[in-house]
Amino acid sequence: MEKLFHALVVDKKEDHFSVEIEQLTFQDLPEGEVLIRVHYSSVNYKDSLASVPNGNIVKNYPFVPGIDLAGVVVSSDNTRFKKGDEVIVTSYELGVSHFGGFSEYARVPADWVVPLPKGLSLKEAMIIGTAGFTAALSVQRLEENNLTPEKGTVLVTGATGGVGSFAVSILSTLGYLVEASTGKESEHEYLLQLGAQKILSREDVYDGKIKALGKQKWVAAVDPVGGEPLASVISQIQYGGSVASSGLTAGTKIPTTIFPFILRGINLLGIDSVYCPMEKRLRTWERLATDFKPTNLEKLVLKEVSLHQLPEVLPTLLKGEARGRILVKL
Repeated sequence: MEKLFHALVVDKKEDHFSVEIEQLTFQDLPEGEVLIRVHYSSVNYKDSLASVPNGNIVKNYPFVPGIDLAGVVVSSDNTRFKKGDEVIVTSYELGVSHFGGFSEYARVPADWVVPLPKGLSLKEAMIIGTAGFTAALSVQRLEENNLTPEKGTVLVTGATGGVGSFAVSILSTLGYLVEASTGKESEHEYLLQLGAQKILSREDVYDGKIKALGKQKWVAAVDPVGGEPLASVISQIQYGGSVASSGLTAGTKIPTTIFPFILRGINLLGIDSVYCPMEKRLRTWERLATDFKPTNLEKLVLKEVSLHQLPEVLPTLLKGEARGRILVKL
């Protein structure tokens, strides 16, 4: 008898859209060399978009979302992995065009699989997930552009979100002075607990006016926000400083000028966590298990939910109600 298991399935038929927990079999899973028993996943912005009919993430229905997963290998047709191996899968097409982590079992290509580094549990790996991985890539890229704690203060925008929270935590763990920007006054204490030295309002960063060159305030910035706030940040970065850009919650257009780049030598660094090369991916996960690993990892968890609670939880990211990470235990 074919094994039955549960998964969250989104489906769209004409004008009807549904998000339900359904029973699947291994035959329902897409092709891949590695079959994984999923232990944990997490909720990301893309997952929330996948849970609504006009989110423009899912192209073919029915579909299982979830761009993160951590679990144990059940079987593998690839010699790099064997039964019992603990592994992580994030990014690539997972949860976008390939069934994702909101399922008790997942089958994926071997080239997407990362061995769980020593120093991390499966749960910790999913507290980190794509959000923490993106934050780590951002900090690493800034370091490659000569950022050190002695250089000065680093700004983190969108600081209560997944990427922002992790950026604050990683930077403070490494000894940087961090200023965290948020529009949520109720979360100031949370950001201070993560290691921020100072909390800024959104208006402190972007007051609605973008100057070609503003006062030089920060040596670097981690920005998962984009749009006009990013343009404002660029104009206020110190000479030779850098901004690591990874998001677009405030928009896709950056109405800046050439002046910060040619008069102050500013670097705008693009951060891609989806198709990040495996060599860099492995190196970054190793750092997340060692020097990048926050000492306050559990503080980044807003809540832990079950698969059956997901339909109620997924919309919260679209409403801007969540902070930190929502962990999914399967």
